[in-house]
Amino acid sequence: MKPILTEKIDTTLWLTINRPKVKNPINFEIMDRLETLLDRIEKDETVRALVLKGAGETFISGGDLQEFHGIRTADEAQDMARRMLSILARIEKLPCWTIACVNGPAYGGGCEIMLAFDFRIAAESATFGFTQGRFYLPPGWGGLTRLIERVGRSTALRWLAETAVIDTDSAIGHRLIDRVAPDEELDAATQQWVERLTRNDRNYIRTLKEGALRHSESRWKRIEEELKPFSYFWEDEKHHQRVQKFLERKQK
Repeated sequence: MKPILTEKIDTTLWLTINRPKVKNPINFEIMDRLETLLDRIEKDETVRALVLKGAGETFISGGDLQEFHGIRTADEAQDMARRMLSILARIEKLPCWTIACVNGPAYGGGCEIMLAFDFRIAAESATFGFTQGRFYLPPGWGGLTRLIERVGRSTALRWLAETAVIDTDSAIGHRLIDRVAPDEELDAATQQWVERLTRNDRNYIRTLKEGALRHSESRWKRIEEELKPFSYFWEDEKHHQRVQKFLERKQK
């Protein structure tokens, strides 16, 4: 089974994280594929929009705890997180529009990935879990900076402290997402929206995005600074114990 599926519809490239049996977590193979696809998208002037969704009933459940549980040290954790930071920064800087099509639950790193996209549309039944704290971790993929940008400092800190899981009504009310569509109409609603967004060519899109990012160089430093505390907590035994308990419960 291919871990990422791609489909080109006119000027839109749809990417689907295709690990539905385990709720579409991100592992090293997915990172490899994303890096290769980004090489292609950065050069392909025919792509005006990139849409990301998950296969099955889940968007992205975060990092693959089964695979990443083998990472034990702060240095190893920082290397993994730095790689994801780079991937998400490349997505944010793409010279085309990027849309997260949240077809189901997004948890932990799944929310961090979603926040790196220009726009977010979600199915009515989607939920958003800021659940990193359940594993004794702060966000490590730039999620703290981007979440504060979207919903404000107080709400971001409260959701992370409570390990909150919110519904689409709360998400749209706090401007975490931009649009909601009925579950069965999500893909069609996304495609219709994309067609409105891509009336102008890629050079026009590039110009708008570069202008929007020009004033925000300091934010890249803030995103980079999330690496150190993330890797510190990753190395802590509390993190490893909580992940182990979670994995043991899943196996029962």
